[in-house]
Amino acid sequence: MTYLKAEGVTVDYPIMDVSHRSFKKDALSWVTGGRIGETQRHHLTIRALDNVSLDILPGQRIGLLGHNGSGKSTFLKVMAQVYWPTTGSLKSEGKITSLLDLTLGMEVEATGYENIYLRGAILGVKPQDIKKTVQDIAEFSGLGDYLKLPLRTYSSGMLVRLGFSISTAFPADIILMDEWLGVGDAQFQEQANKRLHEMTSNASILVLASHSPDLINSVCNRCIRLEHGKIVEDFPIEGTP
Repeated sequence: MTYLKAEGVTVDYPIMDVSHRSFKKDALSWVTGGRIGETQRHHLTIRALDNVSLDILPGQRIGLLGHNGSGKSTFLKVMAQVYWPTTGSLKSEGKITSLLDLTLGMEVEATGYENIYLRGAILGVKPQDIKKTVQDIAEFSGLGDYLKLPLRTYSSGMLVRLGFSISTAFPADIILMDEWLGVGDAQFQEQANKRLHEMTSNASILVLASHSPDLINSVCNRCIRLEHGKIVEDFPIEGTP
């Protein structure tokens, strides 16, 4: 059975080689979330998540709400296994696709076609399965002969289009998103929205972090609100999928 289970997840970011006094003074001006602490060796730390426990089951569309620094993005990265908890554990069952960084693992000196394989490997897709999907990815991206050229010749918009086309080409049981993706021009955006809706509808679990209550209410059926790295609210959203 597909699931995500967080048990007492705490994430501390160590801050090295800075003056405690000057850093604390600066940090208070820009950290709206995590708390400042110290390790036993007197290194400063930022506590981004604080003893978070949560069960996410099939059919749930989770919306993560909270201000900047509340722990939303950190929690997504723990679920994506980009970060490991300082204490506690994150257990999961099912194929996870993270849409947090669409160009992670891509190489600027490699061609677009080569990067389809590189990005696909980062997503955990087997080479033979990537090969079956290359033509579909190429057609969806609309990049044509540019796929034969190295990424350093791409504009930033073209790069994101390719990353999106690859990242959403493979089915997943669990999808992790930081805001609803907006990529490319109006025509491509329409295609992208259609694919995102299809992908999230077919997934067993969706976790979407956003600052927008309206977006959460329209897409999700359960809302988790974080403050200072802690869950402060967990409630169902009525009338959503």
